[in-house]
Amino acid sequence: MRLRPPETEDTEPEPGPPVHRRPQRVFSGYVIDLDGTVYLGDQPLPGAVETLARIRAAGSRLVFLTNNPLRSAAGYAERLGGFGIEAAEREVVTPLGVLTGYLTAHQRGAGVLTIAEPLVDQTLRAAGIAVTTEPASAGVVVVSFDRTFDYAKLLRAFHAVRGHGAAIVATNPDPFCPTPDGGLPDCAAMLAAVEACTGARAEAVLGKPGPQMAAEVRARLGVRPTEAAMVGDRILTDVAMSRTLRMTSVLVLSGATTASEVAGSDVRPDYVIDGLGDLLPGPQPQPASPWEP
Repeated sequence: MRLRPPETEDTEPEPGPPVHRRPQRVFSGYVIDLDGTVYLGDQPLPGAVETLARIRAAGSRLVFLTNNPLRSAAGYAERLGGFGIEAAEREVVTPLGVLTGYLTAHQRGAGVLTIAEPLVDQTLRAAGIAVTTEPASAGVVVVSFDRTFDYAKLLRAFHAVRGHGAAIVATNPDPFCPTPDGGLPDCAAMLAAVEACTGARAEAVLGKPGPQMAAEVRARLGVRPTEAAMVGDRILTDVAMSRTLRMTSVLVLSGATTASEVAGSDVRPDYVIDGLGDLLPGPQPQPASPWEP
């Protein structure tokens, strides 16, 4: 018989300022951010590999989640494997899968003009979505994290939106992507440029903490929200989405957010830890208790 885990005093942290402490339980499921949480640049962060192995050994389920559209789910699984972290493609949720689902549901048949790197165009075409470079043929402008962003791309987007009424959809709301040398301007920077010159606003910003990404995570994880924790390095994406999903939130200080930013935020994480090495309670976690729906 599959039984629900017993409640503990740390399931619902007390109200008040966020406390710099680790959870005192092992959850049945974990949603784990990647950039700034599991790794930074080309190196895993301290304790990440060992902690994720211990989570699997405890029998808990894992979903890896990222707002970074520069790799496919298979690419991220391969990247994690290179760090010695077990991960299957089905366990990785990226904005690209959410993007194709959104466009199919809400902009079916519309030509798509992108401000993006080649993988976005390839993913859209593979899903049967028409991609164009002609502003007059575009019903949607998709804006993404684009390290090749330039004036020519901005000009095409401007004409598509301002001159031909195209809608705007963005892959993610992140202002920058954490890196060892301080970060890279992310999708929000490109989106701000498009919105500023066109006077239009995006009809949807996908990725965390949006409802489309939340629904995908819920379906993939397959455990009750009260028995799951979401772990990440951003208050306005990771912690905010944990609230949407009604999961416990664990903020790590190894990426985009500093301790002073936590103290000044209106969005309160349940737990604040230095990094994934502090996620589990003690040297050896007890196996996660199964539950019965």
